Amino acid sequence: MPWFVKLERGIVNKATFDQFVPDHVAYVKDLIAQGHAAKTGYWAEYGGGMLLFRADSIEEARAIVAADPLIANHCVEYELHEWRVVVE
Repeated sequence: MPWFVKLERGIVNKATFDQFVPDHVAYVKDLIAQGHAAKTGYWAEYGGGMLLFRADSIEEARAIVAADPLIANHCVEYELHEWRVVVE
């Protein structure tokens, strides 16, 4: 099932944040290569963005999120949500 991670904002100084961005980009590319069909997008230069990916359970989703270098190194605040399509 799809999951959505909303990266709220940087909670460290920008230099520290920028240090982990290349690792974050490599991690997202690895998720895509593993078939998690990740999509990512940013609406702010410093920590505002999202990551959309597939996981089979909440536990797997939490593990994927926890391994993201920006999150693992406490560079951003985030929210994890199940992606649900509402049909009216």
